[in-house]
Amino acid sequence: MAWDYIIQGFSEAIKLIDDPYVIEIALRSIKVSGMATLIAVVWSLPLSVLLGLRDFPGKWLVKTLINGLMGVPTVIWGLVLYLMFVPLGPLGSLGLLYTEMGISIGQALLITPIIMSIVVSSLESIEGEIRELALTLGADEIRASLQVVRESIGGIVLAIIAAFNRAISELGIALMIGGNIYVKGGVYNTRVLTTAIQMYTVRAEVSIAIALGIILMGIVLTVNLLSNLVRKWLA
Repeated sequence: MAWDYIIQGFSEAIKLIDDPYVIEIALRSIKVSGMATLIAVVWSLPLSVLLGLRDFPGKWLVKTLINGLMGVPTVIWGLVLYLMFVPLGPLGSLGLLYTEMGISIGQALLITPIIMSIVVSSLESIEGEIRELALTLGADEIRASLQVVRESIGGIVLAIIAAFNRAISELGIALMIGGNIYVKGGVYNTRVLTTAIQMYTVRAEVSIAIALGIILMGIVLTVNLLSNLVRKWLA
């Protein structure tokens, strides 16, 4: 029975590849999660470099907090952001509820601890050796730090890809902040692949849900393949 659904799902996936509706929500998924990753990188990388290359009182506590935030369920983020974004909430005037940007900001908060944790670990794993070598060769502190960051580029790329994959595959924030809105030809549609999969599963249209799941996995695997090629090229 299950295999029949899976086989039918693959068949449906092939049929849906060039469907305008599926292309639209797939591109929206990439757009929303790509923007979330970009936003998270902008504020995460500087903080990660600072945390990875500098010692200060309470550093262990900050790292513990970051690692702890990685385990926060997406529905909790969704609930908190919903209360912030509703018209009477602190950020209600920004009009972010039920918008693509609202989802992106929520996903950016979700993946920030992932980026910081991986980047900080990557920096700390080579910081001592590389910094000491750079200083020995006559570099100043700034150049030594830049060299450590340069040597950690593989870990940084890994962090970005892991963050994007987490963003595009999450459901709670996309559903609670985006609302899974879709009107053919509409301007404010917020339906993405994960919310579409959830909707079709609840409707018992399992074959379509499986097909969309296969398309989602195809995107994730393609991004991973490209990231491996980039990391190999940078090595």
